[in-house]
Amino acid sequence: MKLHIYKNAEETCNALADWITELINKTLEVKEKFILALPGGETPKILFQILASEAYREKIYWSRIHIFWGDERFVPFTDKSNNAKMAYDNLLDHVPVPSSQIHKIRTDITPPASVMDYEKILHQYFDNTRSTFDLILLGMGDDGHTLSLFPGSEILHDRSSWVSSVNLKEKGERITLMPNIVNKSTEIVFLITGEKKANVLKEIFENPQLKKYPVQLIQPENGELHWFLDDESAKCLNQLKSF
Repeated sequence: MKLHIYKNAEETCNALADWITELINKTLEVKEKFILALPGGETPKILFQILASEAYREKIYWSRIHIFWGDERFVPFTDKSNNAKMAYDNLLDHVPVPSSQIHKIRTDITPPASVMDYEKILHQYFDNTRSTFDLILLGMGDDGHTLSLFPGSEILHDRSSWVSSVNLKEKGERITLMPNIVNKSTEIVFLITGEKKANVLKEIFENPQLKKYPVQLIQPENGELHWFLDDESAKCLNQLKSF
């Protein structure tokens, strides 16, 4: 596990953009493609806009990137809360990733059908591989959730599925990757900013054995876990900055 702490959200996202670029280029020296899973929510917007800038369009072999998502709200692609739409608006509409290499979670069919469709694509990529994604980017909510793995959800006990649907009254219906496939990724990165996340992060780092929050289900089996934080989210972790 590695901590990367920066002054504010913009500096954190700039540092992460550089880190991602280096990882992609190193990986593509030995592999034909780079498989990336994107997050949703508000925090990644800055990162996506940086990666979509002219400088990064030139630095990254976008034509060899294959795109997935960690989870999706079960709303139409045209809905502003749709994770794929956010990624298209801020990144994918501005970089030359072939459309055949972008794998959205479908919300134009029933949730069970969407789960089956997404799992089928994932199995085509990963059935004969030791690891899954070259990189999956994740966030964390104020309640310690990640992906669409929320405290109290019954799907938290599922240790075998790759994809699941969940319908929580206050969160709506969603499709999500499960820890079983995420934990086989080569690199896992949490991008977390803001003071509201500080207390949860403190508990996670000080009492990892308690497994109180869904985010703690993310434990890479073969790869590395990175935390990219800003000073506000890391304000309770001063003693860990050299971790």
